[in-house]
Amino acid sequence: MNDGAPAFLAAVRQVLGEQAVDSSEEGIVRYGRNLLPGGDRRTAGIVFPSSTGEVQTVVQLANAHRFPLYSISTGENRGLGLKSPIRPGSVIVDVGARMNRILAIDETLCFAEIEPGVTYQQMYDELGRRGHTLMMDTASGPPNGGIVGNTLDKGAGYTPYFDHFGMSCGLEVVLGDGRVLRTADGALAGSQTWHLSKYGYGPFLDGLFLQSNFGIVTRMGVWLMPRPPAIRSFFFIFPDDEDFGEIIDLVRPLKLNNVVPSLLKVTNDLYALGTETTYPFERTGGRTPLPDGVRRELQREHGLGAWLVSGAFYGASDEVLLPLVERVKAHFGRSGKARYVSHEEALVQPIFDIHVATFSGRPTASELSLLNWRPGGGNCWFLPGLPMKGEVANQQQALSRRILREHKLEFIAEYVCGPRLARALHVIVFNRQDPEECQRVMRCYRALLHAYAEAGYPVSRAPLDFQEEAMARLETFPGVCADIKHALDPNAILAPGRYGIETRK
Repeated sequence: MNDGAPAFLAAVRQVLGEQAVDSSEEGIVRYGRNLLPGGDRRTAGIVFPSSTGEVQTVVQLANAHRFPLYSISTGENRGLGLKSPIRPGSVIVDVGARMNRILAIDETLCFAEIEPGVTYQQMYDELGRRGHTLMMDTASGPPNGGIVGNTLDKGAGYTPYFDHFGMSCGLEVVLGDGRVLRTADGALAGSQTWHLSKYGYGPFLDGLFLQSNFGIVTRMGVWLMPRPPAIRSFFFIFPDDEDFGEIIDLVRPLKLNNVVPSLLKVTNDLYALGTETTYPFERTGGRTPLPDGVRRELQREHGLGAWLVSGAFYGASDEVLLPLVERVKAHFGRSGKARYVSHEEALVQPIFDIHVATFSGRPTASELSLLNWRPGGGNCWFLPGLPMKGEVANQQQALSRRILREHKLEFIAEYVCGPRLARALHVIVFNRQDPEECQRVMRCYRALLHAYAEAGYPVSRAPLDFQEEAMARLETFPGVCADIKHALDPNAILAPGRYGIETRK
C-alpha cells in the first residue's frame, strides 16, 4: 500500500470535510471485495465527492500527493470486479454515492441528464412517476447498477436503444491533470444542444473515456425512447446443442433486414436453468462438470431445450404486432425444430419473464440467481465476439465447451445478436471459497483468452484479473493509449493499469 495514503486522505478531509472520506476497516474491506478468482483487492480508503468541483479538487490533491485513484459510479458489475480497484492500495473515488441526481428529463426531445450514481431502477421509477411515456434501455444486471458506469464499460441492453454508448450524448469529464472537459456541443459555454448533438465540432473525444483511465465522468446525457403502447415478445426453443449454427443463420437476416427491432437473445440451457435452480450435486455424486445426461433431465423438467431464442416487437397495439410475430414463427418454423412460446405463456414462467422485462426496459434482479448455480459466490465473465455465421458459431461453442469441460466448469452462455456480430457472454460460476477451483478458473480464462485470440476473436470487456493480459495481446494500440494517458494524466493518477493502460515510459 502507498505510504502516502494517510497524508492524502487527511488533505481531502481538510478541504471536503469528514463526511467525504472513509478509511475504516469495514469500508476498506467492503470496497475491496469482488467475486473474481484472483481474490479481493484492498483499497487504501474511499472518498465521496458531491460535485464536479469536488471531483476536481480530489484529482488536484492526488496530483499534489502523487497518489493513485480508482473511480467507480456504483460498482455493481458482478462479473468484472464490483468496486475493487485494479491496483491494491489505490484510493477509490466513489463518484456515485453522493452524485446520484437525475438533473433533467426533457419529455419533448426524449433525453435525460444524469450524474454517475443514477441507477437503472432510479431512472425507471422516475419515468414511471411521469407516466411511463418514455422508456430506457436496461442491462440485465442488478437494478442498482449505474447507467453511466455501464455505458463507459461498453455495456449494452436489448431494446432498439440497446447501444448504451450510442444512446449517450455529451459527457462532463474531470481529466487526470485536473481540467474539466465537456464533450461535443457542451464545449461551448451555455450550449443548448449539449445532449442533442452527439458529435459536435472538431474531433470526437467521447470514446476516449470508455474502458479507459483518462478521466472521471461526472455527468452524461442519455437518450430515451418513447414508450410504445404495445410490446410483444416471442420465444423459440431448440432441442440440440448443434442447432446453434442454424439458429445464428436464422437470426442474421432478421437483423440485417431490420425485421425485428430488438436484439435477439440466444440463451443456452444452463444460463436459463441457473436462474431457477442450482447445480445438482446429489445427481452427480459431487462431480463436476455437469454430465450431459443430467443436463437433458433438467431441460425436460423445466420445459427447455438446448437453446432459447427471444426477441420483441414494438407498436401501436397487439393487433398490429401479431402479423409480425406470425412472420417470425414461419421463419423459425423452417428449421422443423423450433417450438414457439408466446408472450402470454412467457409472462407466467419466470425463466421467460426475465427476457420480457429486459425487452420492456424494466430492471430485474431475477437473472442474478444464476450466480448461485454453484456454491461459493464466484463469478467471472468471458466476452468474445461472434460473427453472425452458423459455421463459426458451432466452431466457437465447441471450443468453449471443450475448454470449460477440461477445467471442470459448465458452459453457461448468452449470445445477444445484432446483424453482423453477437456479444458472447460466458458466465463462469464457481466456488470462490475453494482455492483449487479458483486456480482452475484462472487457468480456464487464460486458455479461453488464448484460444479465441489465436482464432482471431478478441474480447470486448474483461474482468480486473485479466485486463492487462487482454490489452497486451493487441498491437500498436497499447502504445497509442499510453501516449494519450501521458497527455491527459501525466502523473498517472487515475487508475493506472485499468484496462491495461499505463502511461508512456
